[in-house]
Amino acid sequence: MAEYAENQTRVAIFPGLVVDIVLKKDQPTGRLTRGVVQRILTNSPYHWRGIKVMLMDGRVGRVQKILH
Repeated sequence: MAEYAENQTRVAIFPGLVVDIVLKKDQPTGRLTRGVVQRILTNSPYHWRGIKVMLMDGRVGRVQKILH
């Protein structure tokens, strides 16, 4: 079984969590956007590029970092 980083695992992410995401338009540069998770958009338990979420402000991107 492959190992997944925390940001690639759906069970590690939940509404209210503060995360850094990469927006679709920022994928070439890797620029991160910080926000609070409103909902999880990825249905599968793992995703190699990061779990896709919607932030409270409506922006959508893939989780790159979970802030504890």
